[in-house]
Amino acid sequence: MLDPGWVDEQADSFDVFHLHFGFDAQTPSRLDDLLTALRGNGKPLVYTVHDLANPHHHDEGEHRAQLDVLVPGADRLITLTPGAAREIAARWGRTATVLPHPHVVEPDGLLRPRPPHDTFRVGLHAKSIRPNMAPLPVVRVLADAVAELPGAVLRVDCHPDVDDAESHWYAPGVLDELRSMSREGRLELSVHDYFDDDALWDYLIGLDVSVLPYRFGTHSGWLEACYDLGTAVIAPSCGFYAQQRPCFTYGHDRRGLDAASLRDALRRAYEERPGPRADPVERGAERVRIARAHELLYADLL
Repeated sequence: MLDPGWVDEQADSFDVFHLHFGFDAQTPSRLDDLLTALRGNGKPLVYTVHDLANPHHHDEGEHRAQLDVLVPGADRLITLTPGAAREIAARWGRTATVLPHPHVVEPDGLLRPRPPHDTFRVGLHAKSIRPNMAPLPVVRVLADAVAELPGAVLRVDCHPDVDDAESHWYAPGVLDELRSMSREGRLELSVHDYFDDDALWDYLIGLDVSVLPYRFGTHSGWLEACYDLGTAVIAPSCGFYAQQRPCFTYGHDRRGLDAASLRDALRRAYEERPGPRADPVERGAERVRIARAHELLYADLL
């Protein structure tokens, strides 16, 4: 769909082209060709700006260049938070409509009871350690802080590809240190392949708090899922995570980690539990409002 040829061939089958993700592999020149094809066929472009900094890239240059094509070229812009909208206005002089992210967990899951347990379970999922993640410095602080909280345990999850020298995600030494900390009893380590949705919801609802180890980024679907399930979130100060849903925050960005603020956020989550949870009725009503806002935006373009 990002191929200009596809636009030419399929122009009679759609009215509005709405882009969210999937353009990482497209050069800025190729994206400019896409916009030219859309304009040539009289098709407006709506772009929802999820990422102002791409969590999958060490170097922001390519993503910035892509945004320099898409943001000025789109007919309408949407983003998820006021902070992101202000950054869009400052960088490109464009106004973005702010619409929140709808619920991530399906409606039945919004009603799911949280499982009872005697411990305070802190989770950090390193996944495949994307470029925007710095899990080890965060885990070291958490392990020390958890040890000071009665009944608290730390669970760290990771995908096995970080230990595979043939993998794109190879991160030498990370699992070695995590395994060492596990043997010392400082954390519970779980190494496994990607969760499917059901397994992810089981994992998240079993935590009291999920810690996001990001040093750059913009928004988070993970945070939304936690809110749906009633799992508190400790989010970094970078990006606009704290504007999405209620969460605890700590200092973490490209300049480094503020260990004291992380310990403070963890203690607050411990003392103020349970974490905030989405109201299923309000989440349903919110989804309707978001859909209606999209409908009006599309109609205005047509």
